[in-house]
Amino acid sequence: MVGAAGAGDARLPEEIAAGSAGGPRPKDKLSVCSKLSYAIGGAPNQVASSATAFFLQIYLLDIAQVTPFHASLVLFVGKACGALADPVAGFFISKSKWTKIGRLMPWMLGCTPFTIVSYFFLWYLPPFIAGRVVWYLAFYCLYQALTTLFQVPYCALTMFLSTDQKDRDSATAYRITVEVLGTLIGAALQGQIVASAHASNHCSQNSTVGFLNSSGLQQNSSSLPILAHGRNVYMIAAGVIGGIYLVGVVILFFGVKEIDDPYALSSGKTVPFFKGLRLTMKCGPYMNLTASFLLISTAVQLEQGNFVLFCTHAAGLRSHFQNLVMTILVSAVLSMPFWQWSLQRFGKKEAACGISWMIPFVVMLVTVPNLIVAYAAAFVSGLSIAASLLLPWSMLPDVVDHFRLQNPCSKGHETIFYSSYVFFTKMAAGIGLGISASSLEFVGYESGSCRQSDSVVTVLKVLVGGVPAGLIFLGLFILLFYPINEKSRKETKYALEMLRQTHPSTENITENEDNTSV
Repeated sequence: MVGAAGAGDARLPEEIAAGSAGGPRPKDKLSVCSKLSYAIGGAPNQVASSATAFFLQIYLLDIAQVTPFHASLVLFVGKACGALADPVAGFFISKSKWTKIGRLMPWMLGCTPFTIVSYFFLWYLPPFIAGRVVWYLAFYCLYQALTTLFQVPYCALTMFLSTDQKDRDSATAYRITVEVLGTLIGAALQGQIVASAHASNHCSQNSTVGFLNSSGLQQNSSSLPILAHGRNVYMIAAGVIGGIYLVGVVILFFGVKEIDDPYALSSGKTVPFFKGLRLTMKCGPYMNLTASFLLISTAVQLEQGNFVLFCTHAAGLRSHFQNLVMTILVSAVLSMPFWQWSLQRFGKKEAACGISWMIPFVVMLVTVPNLIVAYAAAFVSGLSIAASLLLPWSMLPDVVDHFRLQNPCSKGHETIFYSSYVFFTKMAAGIGLGISASSLEFVGYESGSCRQSDSVVTVLKVLVGGVPAGLIFLGLFILLFYPINEKSRKETKYALEMLRQTHPSTENITENEDNTSV
């Protein structure tokens, strides 16, 4: 527990947490308006990410008319740039100084205009043909890097909204709920606007196949009106989502007040990035949490990335996959209040068990693929996906508090925790999806074909059922050894408050650090 820091107060941590010393005064409570503003500020990123996830590949193939190899190159290199940008963003943000509008807010405001421009040109069809691959590669890499430059300080902002753990958990729940809603809006909005560009059914009309020749860049004259219409509707969709970016960042700026490090001591020094990174890698709870949700997030990515392919080629549900995707997203949005209540009522580790609910349903789906089972699996998968999105972002602030207690003189490490976590999860998901695509290519998947071989069907069943189930079970097993529970969270909060009250300077900490134990 706490040694010298708590020697002068005989009250229990629970009592301190409820009193003026351990809990925030009413004026310090985070308002619903601030929580909503914070949540809405991050929604545009999810709207755009959902649009690119569902439609960028088909845009590159059918509208930009690049080869499948070049389309895969654009998608993979872009994702890699986004992952590599995370530690770079963490490095520069950790060195930034406090300004009148905060330390993190200037980064989010500064990168938003460039993000809008890069996103718009990502969907622009250039008049030249030979350099289109380079054009899309450049703007997709730029877009991924800029969204990372927004997302890292935005996620770290959780730690600077309030001193109260419940307020931070509540703000995280608001954020994840609105982000999942943003994913739903992105898929629906982009789909409604660009649907007419893909109205032809290639399984019944062979004329829509063959846009690509051996070079992948020659246009058929009969397809020019279709391409012109497709170019226009995709640019309209890009403009609409760009407008959503502007609305989101304005609401974030005027609705959220960033407070200085609420637990750092008045003379605390900023941790150098590489030293902070080494300390982060030595933080046991952080490594446990990261390893667990690396596996779980990879499982969810595999499930999401292959679900449409499975419904189309392995389950005979080609005409229902869009409704099934909407069922997953709606279920995830509606279940967020339930998961927020569960983690407060039962604890965060205990609530994580809900991630495993999807396993029996997806196994049943790959075994007995029919419409009723598919909708049931989609609904329960939405519940589990919501839990997998909410819990790591709710548990990460507890890890940061644990690190603060062990390193009371340091500050500025929040972005290191958040950027490295995002980096690891992006890389794991990218590798998982890369192996998934390679497996389909290895067994002879044919792009544009209406009927795939039995080997492809088998691999799709494994990718949707067996592999995610194994990864989720392994991730939850690792999470069993996560050391932070509800009792230790209260003790950590109590110890941080007492350290801040009894050690107002670094010199006092240096003199008394031998008397303070965790």
